[in-house]
Amino acid sequence: MSERRAYPSDLSDARWTLIAPRLTAWRQARTDAGVGGRTATHDLREILNAILYVNRTGIAWRHLPHDLPPYQTVYAYFAAWSKEGIFSELNYHLTGLVRDYHGRTTTPTASIMDIQSVKTSTNVPTTTQGIDPNKKIVGRKRGIITDTLGLLRTVIVTAASVSDYTIGMHLLDQATTAHPTLAKTWVDAGFKNRVVEHGARLGVDVDVVTKNPPVAQRHAHARLSRSHEAASRSMRSGSVADPSRSAPYAAISSSVRASATRDLPRRRDDCPLRH
Repeated sequence: MSERRAYPSDLSDARWTLIAPRLTAWRQARTDAGVGGRTATHDLREILNAILYVNRTGIAWRHLPHDLPPYQTVYAYFAAWSKEGIFSELNYHLTGLVRDYHGRTTTPTASIMDIQSVKTSTNVPTTTQGIDPNKKIVGRKRGIITDTLGLLRTVIVTAASVSDYTIGMHLLDQATTAHPTLAKTWVDAGFKNRVVEHGARLGVDVDVVTKNPPVAQRHAHARLSRSHEAASRSMRSGSVADPSRSAPYAAISSSVRASATRDLPRRRDDCPLRH
């Protein structure tokens, strides 16, 4: 990496060590296949630093600082990694490390699903937004599934006019494909029976939690959340992290968790590439 003053969004050495093998293997595979037609010259770490800079600051791609790689190159890598699922792979890998550090299996068995309607800015294409008739919001919906540690597992962004149960079914499809061990998810009362029935067909128990359950019920759900994954761990030998080998992760666990849920790039329609 060239010498320059570090930006707050730059990867630390510890975080880059976790990510570098996958990105290096990706580039080598493309080189061996003759993709691109010429030898890559830009440092992969600097490419990812530039992507994180755009993600953190919200600037347009062409406004990248001059001491980072050219914006055309950075966007080309971002587009390729998005299309080929590299960011998703990195997210699964990093969240798996965090789960292992906390004594969980690397893939979740229990999860939480939720959907939120958000307003969009004035320059967002009208074809990608809609109206949520219940919340009277013009914009989009974002549906997510997290594990019981709050780590992001699945994300879907749609127009706000798309129904919650449609998003919920797609979330379950994606989550069970990426995490075949998933067997339980908690949702709020906004989800219809279709989601519960769809989950049953996928082998996932969809548990609808009421908005203001009795105190005893809330405590029961908390115990079930802990005991469900504990039971899954007990059926898998060697799944609990050994403290003696967790030390290398201790110094980076917070940054890994942050990178898994916040720093990995998301599509930004507010800052598209402008030629």
